[in-house]
Amino acid sequence: MGVPGQGATTRPKSVAIAVLTYKRPEHAASVVPALDAALSELDDGRALRLIVVDNDPDASGRPVVAAGAAGALHRVSYVHEPAPGIAAARNRALAECDEDAIVFIDDDERPRSGWLPALVSQWERAGAEAVAGPVVPDFSRQPDSWILAGGWFNHGRRASGTLMPAAATNNLLLDMAFLRSNGLRFDLDFGMSGGEDTLLTRQLVQAGGRIVWCDEAVVADQLPAERLTREWVRRRAFWSGNSWAAVDIRLAAPGGPRLAARMRQLARGGVRVAGGMAKMLAAGAKRDEAAQSRAVRVYERGRGMCAGALGRRWMPYRRD
Repeated sequence: MGVPGQGATTRPKSVAIAVLTYKRPEHAASVVPALDAALSELDDGRALRLIVVDNDPDASGRPVVAAGAAGALHRVSYVHEPAPGIAAARNRALAECDEDAIVFIDDDERPRSGWLPALVSQWERAGAEAVAGPVVPDFSRQPDSWILAGGWFNHGRRASGTLMPAAATNNLLLDMAFLRSNGLRFDLDFGMSGGEDTLLTRQLVQAGGRIVWCDEAVVADQLPAERLTREWVRRRAFWSGNSWAAVDIRLAAPGGPRLAARMRQLARGGVRVAGGMAKMLAAGAKRDEAAQSRAVRVYERGRGMCAGALGRRWMPYRRD
């Protein structure tokens, strides 16, 4: 019998962290204890779990995850998803999650202190359907000055509570009840190209959901030497523009609206290509390294948008 004047105690909302892995045993081995420690920072009586989805058809991550789980303080679920593609692996994480919220993070990222409590607190305080946080670079070696000057790895910071039009799944909490009630899943057509997270979060906003920023929930992206080259960052900028254009086109209704979206992306990409080229020439004349690097980034993103508008999609997750 309840105490007069007091309501029933509200059950704390349950949370699962989900991380995907594919033939990267060194990351799988270290990410399990790191995320187990992150769960410990939220130990306030709520149900907590770590879900590791192995997308290798040979399940190479199974023994590595099992070894990490043996010493974990929280429940660790190993899931094998042999269907290729990042979208299939993310959908498997959603299917396995019976918690109130799922938090996606990459296997080559490591959370900073206070990351998970900050995300969950923002979610519960704002009543948002998604919460995104910043990703900061953790360089394995110092990149050359051209890359640093161009801000290629500066993903942006903003005030907590800012509403976002879309978000990436490298640091993202999603409200499972909202996803289920709206039938939201990752589009398998984006499984090899990426962009599936941008598409889903834009669909979430279209369905009436809100994505709220939490600037205190920081994760560090561990960047190996092979990603700290001019060639790699230029490819990444091209891919970013390419996937954004493909998502915008997919969101448009078939027929006239989709053609209009295609033409819009082609025009916007063309403006970036032309503007980037002009700025490159001007920066070269002035020997302004920072301006030249930023101009290349604009140019490459524009090229990617144009390619996406013309139906050419880059497939970085394709398997030979």
